[in-house]
Amino acid sequence: MSNVKMLSEYLKERFGTKVYKLALDGGFTCPNRDGKIDTRGCIFCSAGGSGEFAASRKLSITEQIEGAKDKVSRKIKDGKYIAYFQAYTGTYDSVERLRQLYTEAIEHPDIVVLSIATRPDCLSDEVLDLLEELNKIKPVWIELGLQTIHPEVARYIRRGYELDVYDRAVEQLHRRDIEVITHVILGLPGENEEMMLETVRYVCSKTDGIKLQLLHVLRGTDLAEEYENGVFGTMSEDEYIELLGKCTAIIPENVVVHRLTGDGDKKILIAPMWSANKRRVWNRIQREVLL
Repeated sequence: MSNVKMLSEYLKERFGTKVYKLALDGGFTCPNRDGKIDTRGCIFCSAGGSGEFAASRKLSITEQIEGAKDKVSRKIKDGKYIAYFQAYTGTYDSVERLRQLYTEAIEHPDIVVLSIATRPDCLSDEVLDLLEELNKIKPVWIELGLQTIHPEVARYIRRGYELDVYDRAVEQLHRRDIEVITHVILGLPGENEEMMLETVRYVCSKTDGIKLQLLHVLRGTDLAEEYENGVFGTMSEDEYIELLGKCTAIIPENVVVHRLTGDGDKKILIAPMWSANKRRVWNRIQREVLL
């Protein structure tokens, strides 16, 4: 039986009830898109900045929270929520605007955690001080998109920062008692199994939580062009399930597993199409990886 601690279990232990994530859009952009680093974005990132399932940025944060709650109200009778700023780079704005957005979310009575997806190179001292201040009100989680520790692959995916930037960001966040969740993509072009496991081992020596994300090829991305030109292939379902078993075997119990696969928007998903059957895949993960 796997010893990994899954997020749902961790949340119930910590908050005494089920806790659900509400994906929000703060209207951010990204330095990898606005020209500060690049204009093309990461090679795998869709036009929605990985926020296809987030609420509309045209709404206020409170309206987004209430709308997201309404969408899940039929299957959720009781519980609390995580305000998750998912789309683009969630700390890439003025401190004044960030304070306004985050405060509106964290003060909502049904929100128990503020979770922000961002880049480790977008955490200025001023932003870190704001996060530390908010973390004294309710827990703040910072989700860092690392994806890989291997420099040649990081350059290929146009990540735009070196590994030591991630290391410093984790250190600075931990110094402020802020929990860190690290995103890792499994199946990146040019990576073999051992390289992926090396990334998982490295991340688990530093982070509080980990998200393992199957590589999705999405329409409209530069990665899709590479895929269609035969530059690389995607993993089969069996290969991915086997790899997850090896990953979970090296994740220590103190690192919370926030994700073991991931959703690609079916409207723009090119490959692997087997991943679109979320229920079947999750049932296999539970049966073959977690039991």
